Amino acid sequence: MRILGVITGEYGKRHVANVRQHAPEAWTIEQWRAPSQYPIVIDYPDEYVPHDLPAADLILSFPEVAAVAELIPDVVKVTGASAVIAAVDNEAWLPRGLARQLRGWLDRMGVVCVTPKPLCSLTETDFGMARRQRMPYDDPLISEFARYFGQPNLRLRVDPRSKTITGAEVARDAVCGCARYVAERLVGVSADDAEQEAGLQHHHYPCLASMGIDVDFGDTLMHVSGNVLKDNVAEQVKPFKKVRYIAPGT
Repeated sequence: MRILGVITGEYGKRHVANVRQHAPEAWTIEQWRAPSQYPIVIDYPDEYVPHDLPAADLILSFPEVAAVAELIPDVVKVTGASAVIAAVDNEAWLPRGLARQLRGWLDRMGVVCVTPKPLCSLTETDFGMARRQRMPYDDPLISEFARYFGQPNLRLRVDPRSKTITGAEVARDAVCGCARYVAERLVGVSADDAEQEAGLQHHHYPCLASMGIDVDFGDTLMHVSGNVLKDNVAEQVKPFKKVRYIAPGT
């Protein structure tokens, strides 16, 4: 699979770097740094898109400037891509209305576009949109990408005697690499403390999702992202946690 990452700064740079480091050998990953300054109204988006961009099957859109979304249809035309993943880790970088427009523009071109909010809500079949709201999609390229990068999936091994984590395999990493970072630091942690430790390490990585309150979730996207990882850990350590019962009056 040929992938082109569209970035404008460190947020996208870190994402593309992690994909490059841990992607299957058959994948090729290129990167284009889009301009960061645009007029209020972009009359001709194609003027900002180089005509010598490398051919690609999948576009990863990780800019920190909302106007870059208007360039994506022309990026698709130049590269020949048939699928797009446009991250929503900050409402300012891709507002919900613009995300909806982008999906519509590309749909009319016969191109599948997903806009996972946050980015680590992406699975092989759907992606997050708001609290308790997910949107399904059907595209083999995006599904192939999501096998390796998207909603974190750790496979934990827990010693039933000591109740501590003895191994943590990354079945699916977050695009930014956070899940792999957390997994390395969970080994040796007790089942009782694993969920809390996963949340702390997620913040220490650090997660680059927004810390502003998002109206679709009533929470920060950083906390939403952290909860996705914590829930994955909590489900696996639950059988090994110590449960204490307190009898009232004793």
